[in-house]
Amino acid sequence: METAQRELADALRALHSASDGRALVLPNAWDAASAALIAQAGARAIATTSGGVAWSAGRPDGHGLTREEMAAAVRRIADAVDVPVSADIEGGYGPGADDVAATVRAVIAAGAVGVNVEDSQAPGGPLYDVSAQAVRLSAARSAAEETGLPGLWINARTDVFLFGIGAAEERVEHVLTRAKAYADAGADSLFVPGLVDLDTVAELVRRSPLPVNVMTGPGAPPVTAFEAVGVRRVSVGTALAQTAYGTVQRAAAELLDAGTYDAMRGAADFGTVNNAVTAAHAAR
Repeated sequence: METAQRELADALRALHSASDGRALVLPNAWDAASAALIAQAGARAIATTSGGVAWSAGRPDGHGLTREEMAAAVRRIADAVDVPVSADIEGGYGPGADDVAATVRAVIAAGAVGVNVEDSQAPGGPLYDVSAQAVRLSAARSAAEETGLPGLWINARTDVFLFGIGAAEERVEHVLTRAKAYADAGADSLFVPGLVDLDTVAELVRRSPLPVNVMTGPGAPPVTAFEAVGVRRVSVGTALAQTAYGTVQRAAAELLDAGTYDAMRGAADFGTVNNAVTAAHAAR
């Protein structure tokens, strides 16, 4: 394990506990160019989006890629930036604790210093039961330690709210039960996509043993509102990738239908994109 990677892991850890109360804001990347541009925009760390990575390879989200393919994508992203990279490894590319451990080892070897590990078995559910997911998270922690990166940041994702698991009035307690077990298993933070209601988020922040990560996007409160209730990490999932692909779809339709180019206005300058990836390549 190189000293530089350990230093990036330490930096990512520090970004989750800024003394000024600022949340770590992560505009999610899906390839090397998007990561380089996000870093140039001022991101203090890069998080990948499994959906965006899968789509860029022509696969669906939800374990559409193999472990090896995801690790290769993470390597290209980590090579493109000089800030910490957290890899979305979905459910670990297999149901067993050994599958999660193998994936953690693969993305650490690719340059990641953080991971997201989710508790859903498939898009829409069901979820792994609490004890099974705790074992899987413990395996992730052990794999990081054995690989020489004990500071790997493990963001434990629970899909209770995202997939509407159980009765609505029981979801907060369900998430808190998972948070306790996940913390005991070695997780560093709790990721609760599908929840943007500030009062409920504030309750989770007050009661969770782990710092809370929310997934936001159009229609959600601004980052400052989440910071005000104590959220430590904010990401956007596939939203940036969807924005980029939406622009492609609109621009292509306009070009084909009207023969005009208005939807292409505001595009990143060619030199900006080319220089971003050229600089990253030269640095390696």
